[in-house]
Amino acid sequence: MDKYELIEIEFTEIDGLKVGHAQDTQAATGCTAIICEEGATAGVDVRGGSPGTRETDLLDPQNLVDKIHAVMLSGGSAFGLDAASGAMKYLEERDIGFDVQVTKVPIVCSAVLFDLVVGDYRVRPDFKMGYEACENATNRECPNGNIGAGTGATVGKFLGIERAMKGG
Repeated sequence: MDKYELIEIEFTEIDGLKVGHAQDTQAATGCTAIICEEGATAGVDVRGGSPGTRETDLLDPQNLVDKIHAVMLSGGSAFGLDAASGAMKYLEERDIGFDVQVTKVPIVCSAVLFDLVVGDYRVRPDFKMGYEACENATNRECPNGNIGAGTGATVGKFLGIERAMKGG
């Protein structure tokens, strides 16, 4: 192997990392939880014409919090940010989080994608779906594509939603 050759690895090959999905295939939306119970150092680069995020400011290296416990990726546009609350509850129940002496605060960063025009816009990833994605998290082989946050994902919207193609 060439010393500069890139090697593809799965998320689940990284010790301590679990991935889980939950989705509503009829409504074409869902969410994906990436959990690191021991905490992980993370960074972010926010892009796009209308980014929707939660707690990504915590990833600034100058901040007190130096580890996160989960990332929630979600459909539902800004409505989908609620799925991260389900992850927070899931982690809180397991005593996982940033220790502030009186409790542990789970650090869950979240980002959303716009899928409201793909399926039923009235159905969105929420607290319950976020919690379910965490319950489904495993360190075994994890499917990808049109599942979880990728359920209603589209690409190629630069010239308008009518030109979008299925992604995931």
